[in-house]
Amino acid sequence: MEAPNILITGVTGYIGGTILTTLQNTSYPSLKNAKLSVLVRGESKAAFFRQKGIETEVIEGAGQLDLLRKVASNYDIIINPAFCFQTDAANALVLGMGDRVKQIGKELHFIQTSGTSNVGDRPITGRYYEDRIFSDNDDIFGYEVERNKKEPYPQRTTELVITKTGDEVGVKTHIIMSPTIYGIGTGFFNKISIQIPTLIRTALEFGQAEYIADGKEEWDYIHVVDLATLYETMLAKIVQGEDVPYGERGIFFSETGNYRWKELAQGIADAGKALGALKTNETKSITLEEARKLNPTNPEYVELGFASNSRTRAHKSRELGWGPTKTEKDWQAGFRDDFEAVLKGVVT
Repeated sequence: MEAPNILITGVTGYIGGTILTTLQNTSYPSLKNAKLSVLVRGESKAAFFRQKGIETEVIEGAGQLDLLRKVASNYDIIINPAFCFQTDAANALVLGMGDRVKQIGKELHFIQTSGTSNVGDRPITGRYYEDRIFSDNDDIFGYEVERNKKEPYPQRTTELVITKTGDEVGVKTHIIMSPTIYGIGTGFFNKISIQIPTLIRTALEFGQAEYIADGKEEWDYIHVVDLATLYETMLAKIVQGEDVPYGERGIFFSETGNYRWKELAQGIADAGKALGALKTNETKSITLEEARKLNPTNPEYVELGFASNSRTRAHKSRELGWGPTKTEKDWQAGFRDDFEAVLKGVVT
């Protein structure tokens, strides 16, 4: 694929912004001549990126499905961090690329951002328990189909729908599922993630870092810069014409390490105490009902996002040639970085 037209959504966000700056500074020869464009909401954001010399597409909201489809029909590759839970919006983009396939008969690719809460269990309520470590070489698509029959979940639904649509319209879909993301992003706007900053703000509000139940459940983590290089690696392979698994086999994990929720709370507590923002570095167990404050808009997702087991291994991602560089030391240092960002009022 020569000098592809690439569209990135969500570039004012944490993941999308970091992907954009990573690609702008790429060392891959195959990507240096790629034509990068961004999709943003509103003219004010569009003007910002145009001043940076970046081609810009503008929408007002995720509900403009016809416009999203039309925009997508102009691109060879779309990277979509924006619409993880907005199934119709993500699907409209894939349909638009399908229109382009009909027009030019060219191989097109759609890279979707997702998260490993999709394979998280519900150990506190007992509604679902998953005692396994998932590899991205497993049949993750098949697992998600069966899991969604038992418990529909918008982010998981988005994955399933766009994979099916991509197969129907001839677009190769790839999905990157990430665990807890930490570290300071390199984008122009939002610099921090959601999970850890949410817990930090709660610790500041209540004076103590908290975890749910016994906090023994286990998740994985990745630094946002390592995550962006996975997108970069995948994109380079695609542009170079190399085979990258797609469709039902095109689901990739991105872990680099793991933690237990009580350990995460301790990292927050230690960072807060060291910064003088918390009076104690002792942590506190709270009930799932008390934890509803972590996501008052969608409290049913609190167990998935802050108390579940979600253990994954990025075997297929590493087989692409992806080489994350951040270590356990970076993970530990990340608590202070995120805490300082929250104290400075950096938004997610």
